[in-house]
Amino acid sequence: MAEISIISDFRMYGAREAMASGMVHIEEQVKGLERSVTENPGLAFDLAKTLLESTCKTILSERKLAFSPDDDLPKLFKMVTKHLPFLPESSANEADARKRLSQTLGGLHTSLVGVCELRNSYGFASHGSESQRPVMAGAQAILAAQAADTIIGFLHRVHRQDAVRDTSSKFTYEDNQDFNDYVDFANEPAQIFHLEYKASEVLFNVDQEAYKDLLANYSGDDIDQANQSADSGEAESPR
Repeated sequence: MAEISIISDFRMYGAREAMASGMVHIEEQVKGLERSVTENPGLAFDLAKTLLESTCKTILSERKLAFSPDDDLPKLFKMVTKHLPFLPESSANEADARKRLSQTLGGLHTSLVGVCELRNSYGFASHGSESQRPVMAGAQAILAAQAADTIIGFLHRVHRQDAVRDTSSKFTYEDNQDFNDYVDFANEPAQIFHLEYKASEVLFNVDQEAYKDLLANYSGDDIDQANQSADSGEAESPR
């Protein structure tokens, strides 16, 4: 019976998300792996391993963590998982959550080791052998590619989320004095009994998301226009 092709065009989603978030240097590797699962399954194992190595090295480099060029993939993966905050801050102290996540990461590590071993045994550029080895088909190649894609997407997503959270934690009121002056000029101060608070301070401390939204749409010209309007109003007011 003729073999039936069960694999249509394969697309990596986790890796392409990482590309869109800055890892543009893996584009050719991603495209090559997507093609190889049907055109050259043996090459898929090599490219899956290479993509995982590229992702781990990128994350370590962006986090300014040193590694050796000779470090193998399991060692790179271990370094990455050691330094990434996989739990959200709200669950960081929950022992059960840490235990379950540790089990999940163990499963990812098992998948990663499997990709490495498949590459070493059946990859297109695998180590030489004294006898002919069985050729892996598309179904096995797509398994390696999907495993790599899942790991890449997860690691890079956690890495980027942590970078955003770290940037957000450094967001301070004093960094945006021009915008603060604009808010204070356009709004009356808040007064509670004999205490008076600037409108910009109230906005920053009560609703920081709204503060950020307004800041994102703020132009330095806004306060100049507000000043001109105020001057115009004073000029037209009767004496």
